[in-house]
Parts: sequence; C-alpha cells; structure tokens
Amino acid sequence: MTEPDNRCRIVLIVPDDADADHQAKLLTEAMSGGDVASVILPQYGLDDQAFQKRAEVLVQIIQNAGAAAIISGDSRVAGRAKADGLHMSGSLEELGETIEKFTPKMIVGAGGAAERHTALEIGELRPDYIFFGRFDGDIKPEAHPKNVALAEWWASMIEIPCITMGGNDAESVVAVAESGAEFVALRDAVFASGDGPAAAVAKANALLDEKAPRFEG
Repeated sequence: MTEPDNRCRIVLIVPDDADADHQAKLLTEAMSGGDVASVILPQYGLDDQAFQKRAEVLVQIIQNAGAAAIISGDSRVAGRAKADGLHMSGSLEELGETIEKFTPKMIVGAGGAAERHTALEIGELRPDYIFFGRFDGDIKPEAHPKNVALAEWWASMIEIPCITMGGNDAESVVAVAESGAEFVALRDAVFASGDGPAAAVAKANALLDEKAPRFEG
C-alpha cells in the first residue's frame, strides 16, 4: 500500500471502551480500511497498570498496520509498550522537558493550543506536531470552525505539521484538508460509524484522494 504523502492524512483517536477486546477489535477493523498515518491512545480513566496492558496490545495492532502508535501523556507507558511517540497536553515546561528527553528517539506532539498565542509558544519548543482541538471535540458532524481557522493560520506560516480534530462524520475531512492541515484526527466518525470502522476509514481516504489539496515538494 502506497502512502499518500502529498496530501492530508488520517490520525485516529482510540475511543474510550470498558471492554479491552472490543476496543482492540474496532481498532483492527479501522486499520484494515486503508491509509492511517498514526493512532493516538488516550488513557481515559484507566490506572497506569491497566493502561499499559491495553497499550501493549493496541500498539502492536497499530504498528503491524504500518502506522505510528502515540501514547497520550505517559512516557513510562509509552516506553514499556514500545510506542512510537508521546502526545503531551500539560504545561509548556513539561512539554519542553519531554521534547528534550525523548526526541529524536520518539515523536513528541503537543495539544492544548486553544488560541494563537499559546500555539506560538508551543511552536517555539519545536514539537513534532501541534494538535488543534480536543480528542472528544467531535460532537458535531463538521469539524469545529475555530480549529479549522487555527489550522489554516498555522499551516500558512509555520512548518511544524498540525493535526486538526475532525467532526463525527467522515465528510468533515474535506474542510480540514482544505485548511492546509497535514493531518485530520477522527474518532466517532470512524469508531461509531454505522458502516463500521473499516468502511469509514476507506470513505475518509476516498474523500481525501478526491478533494484534498496536494502539498508541494
């Protein structure tokens, strides 16, 4: 499978699920649907031990499908589960320390950029990516206009890639791609899709193939 490296690509956010086996099954189905650049695993309400156990299984599924597995917030779990990266959304100080400690061995990305000033402060620390939106921010079919506007502003002037949270409908990938964002994050659009996760990923990729602008170089 060739990776469409000249257009916006999909990042999946694994949804909260009390049933570990069901969560793994949904993720396996999603990964079979086509190109996925990376998958972010939030801890949700799990204690560290339970999260690590989950992460070890899910990281394997993600990496076997050729995507990068990114753990949200816990560097110890990320290390033990042999994940590819860390997503940080705490203080600037914590982000800076994490970047210093783990790059370039691991991908270190940053969330928490709710407005331009904070985004620029985060950008000065040179994370591998910046994330616009919240993991659970896909409450409407379309991506939040504020996040799309931030992505458009950022992509027009900053080289650090951005991931922008989409809506709960696969069609939302088009507006995010048109903003210039390198990646669109999907959660319920894939994992709560009536057609199933694989079909939702396939649909999102088909929309991006057809409608996403191409990056130069």
